[in-house]
Amino acid sequence: MKSYQKLTTTQPATCHVEEEGAAPMPTSRGKLAPWWVGTGLLVAAVLLSTITVWVLRQVSGGWLGPTPPPKCLLVPESHRFDCYPERRVVVTQELCESRGCCFIQSSPPTEGKQGVPWCFYPPDFPSYTLESLNQTALGMVGLLVRREKAYYPRDIEMLRLDVEFETDTRLHIKITDAANPRYEVPLDVPRAMKRAENPIYSLNFSRDPFGVLLRRKATGTVLLNTTVAPLIFADQFLQISTSLPSKFLYGLGEHRGSLLHSLDWNTLTLWARDVSPTESFNLYGAHPFYLLMEEGGDAHGVFLLNSNAMEVALQPAPGLTWRTIGGVLDFYIFLGPDPNMVIQQYQQVIGFPAMPPLWALGFHLCRWGYGSSNETWQTVRAMRNYQIPQDAQWNDIDYMDGYRDFTFDSQKFASLPSLVEDLHKHGQRYVMILDPGISSTSPHGSYWPFDEGLRRGLFLNTTQGQPLIGQVWPGFTAFADFSNPDTHQWWLENLQHFYAHVPFDGLWIDMNEPSNFMDGSEDGCPPGELDSPPYTPAVLGDSLSAKTVCASAKQKASVHYNLHNLYGLMEAKATASALIHIRGKRPFIISRSTFPSQGRYSGHWLGDNRSQWKDMYYSIPGLLSFSLFGIPLVGADICGFSGSTSEELCTRWMQLGAFYPFARNHNTQNEKAQDPTVFSPMARTAMKDVLLTRYSLLPFLYTLFHRAHLQGDTVARPLFFEFPWDVATWGLDRQFLWGRSLLVTPVLEPGVDSVTGYVPRGVWYDFYTGSSVNSSGEMLKMSAALEHLNLHVREGSILPTQKPGTTSEATRGNPLHLIVALSPRAGAWGDLFWDDGESLDTFEQGNYSYLVFNITQNIFTSTVLHASTEATKVTIGTLSIFGVQKPPSKVLLNGQEKPFSYLDNQVLTVSDLGISLSQGFSLQWL
Repeated sequence: MKSYQKLTTTQPATCHVEEEGAAPMPTSRGKLAPWWVGTGLLVAAVLLSTITVWVLRQVSGGWLGPTPPPKCLLVPESHRFDCYPERRVVVTQELCESRGCCFIQSSPPTEGKQGVPWCFYPPDFPSYTLESLNQTALGMVGLLVRREKAYYPRDIEMLRLDVEFETDTRLHIKITDAANPRYEVPLDVPRAMKRAENPIYSLNFSRDPFGVLLRRKATGTVLLNTTVAPLIFADQFLQISTSLPSKFLYGLGEHRGSLLHSLDWNTLTLWARDVSPTESFNLYGAHPFYLLMEEGGDAHGVFLLNSNAMEVALQPAPGLTWRTIGGVLDFYIFLGPDPNMVIQQYQQVIGFPAMPPLWALGFHLCRWGYGSSNETWQTVRAMRNYQIPQDAQWNDIDYMDGYRDFTFDSQKFASLPSLVEDLHKHGQRYVMILDPGISSTSPHGSYWPFDEGLRRGLFLNTTQGQPLIGQVWPGFTAFADFSNPDTHQWWLENLQHFYAHVPFDGLWIDMNEPSNFMDGSEDGCPPGELDSPPYTPAVLGDSLSAKTVCASAKQKASVHYNLHNLYGLMEAKATASALIHIRGKRPFIISRSTFPSQGRYSGHWLGDNRSQWKDMYYSIPGLLSFSLFGIPLVGADICGFSGSTSEELCTRWMQLGAFYPFARNHNTQNEKAQDPTVFSPMARTAMKDVLLTRYSLLPFLYTLFHRAHLQGDTVARPLFFEFPWDVATWGLDRQFLWGRSLLVTPVLEPGVDSVTGYVPRGVWYDFYTGSSVNSSGEMLKMSAALEHLNLHVREGSILPTQKPGTTSEATRGNPLHLIVALSPRAGAWGDLFWDDGESLDTFEQGNYSYLVFNITQNIFTSTVLHASTEATKVTIGTLSIFGVQKPPSKVLLNGQEKPFSYLDNQVLTVSDLGISLSQGFSLQWL
């Protein structure tokens, strides 16, 4: 059996996509070596390890046991891949060696960390052998054979390897049972029609043991090397490991933590779970995708298309191990080469996000515990009274009758239809919550949703074929099976019935992990390997059924064991379809549970956070991670959901939250109100002002969402996406960008009047004044009084803004104000997408306007590339140009002289332009 090491010149690659001869496998920067370094160093390492172990044994009185075999001492601690990952098990030498693995005790881990595994794979652990490899039209197909059983039941001896070179920047590698079909995620993915002609990657294989070796041609960087540990493929335990070219890894959601993951023995579990966001817990959604920054600023991404319970173990080698308990190993690798392109390429597979309606980008207000429709209405009126922008009013579960879906409380919420009518008269919208748990205890004939769902057989069933009954807000509940197309029709009919009374505009789908106040069901879960699998990933509660339904529950498409992580996605798909059918306009949906491709149907909020400063900080890596996941419409509960906020915290959070792509202030019951109207005049004014700033930027934000919908651009963007060559940006998650142009630096700490933020190299302009900062790429201290949020515009940008109103509808009709931020070479570029803000498929049907703005040689040009009648309804009123070095002598608009102002901070402003958005124009200063 071969050792786990990189190929050398004496171990030629079986196949590759390069035309030249078989390439030896390099290390991450192209040097030939086995993965634990060269032979001389290896001998030294063995001697040093042996001496160290001997000394420890003498000091410890022999508690470390017998000396491990030399082959085990060869493996450095950071490269020890865990052979016994089971939790809640004290791994003994006997247990470890029964699996054929190495056992070396090391120092105990620090609290909250796993530490170096004591039981790990030796270099010669049996794996699969690549028996054959044949060319296909799109790539190649191979046969993998395991001749020695691994240690999980129902080991699969023969695997099929499919490789498709789908594009020059996308590689598809799939490993599955060669003899029997297995569950695969029912996700529509693009099918390549021809083999990539000039891939920027080269692919090699190790025969024995089988391994994938992928590198970037331009740099020689090794992106994947799966020879570092054995491939295991049993019926309910699939594991593959790889080395990583750096420690800068992002993604793998949904979790709470910094944007940049720690590789210090860190395991991330993916299993949808209802729990308040807490570090180290598996949270509401599952996103088996990571992005990794390579030395030099290149980036690549890896997506494992698998919906089963999963964990990803990170270690400091750097290395990564995927462990999942079902399905197949279906990998897509995206080569970028820059991080923006990686995310675009990922979304080419999972689907680009839907274009939201314009009103979705306004300010939303909600709380659990308004108590009545009249109290809800009073809040809306107070917001109007203070002229604070608001587009949508929401209700939480207290609007329902007994917490039952598709009902409203006829006493406390009797005026709800009138409230919704009033919102619509004022250009505002109404959104309410829905849960997937359907009350099962109403007398027969009194609650149509359950009666009809039962009659049609649309609920999750037990293994005995009866509806699985759990418990959620209304009490005992059945759970809608959204994998069944018939359920979509039933869901639509329920929504139609409710819409006839309360004409809602959007829907908030919650509790869709699905959440269950019981573990499994009212009868628990049956014995068997679906509810008690041979291996359970490190899920909160140590059981797949913890606070959800039984994994053995039957659904139309498969068992819940396979579909659990898809539940929120399937509900969102049904809900989007229903909203389109009912309203005939773009659907607005916010979902708690998510899975790849969710952005096509819904946005996401980050769950039941707390009114604490650290929660405000964690919202930034949260929203940036979901930008990576292709769900740009994302935000956190502004001011915090649970607990009681303070005026200072809520003011700072409103400032940050005004720059969440999805901006909603939401509060729990039995806490003091936290909408802007309840605070002191100073705080209320600060909140109002920052919302007006957001509303002024709606044309820019809306255009960013168009670019996300069209080609997968991110909206809220990590700094390293725009400055990938600047390593100082790679770990930044206390600031972010809107698009490429607007830098947001919020205050995230109490009691301060300044904030320190990183300003990347170049010229940046204060958004409010136009004053410039010329940065060498450095941390800068900025003044930040309680009423001030620091915003900076990047050189070379043109931002379309608008005079703000108190709704997006009112704002739409106001004149535009174009803000130009000149580069040192006096150039700038920007664009604007404009349509009616709510109709379906406006871009696809050509019902839109698209303008490009450009400045070269002191001439501003607005070019209309596509026009619609909507553009005739609005004018461009003002043009402000930041960074004009000298006072102009005159300004010419389409050749005609025009009045202007020029300030000492080098800001040129031309007002009263009065030009229709549908007309191109030029403006020159001399």
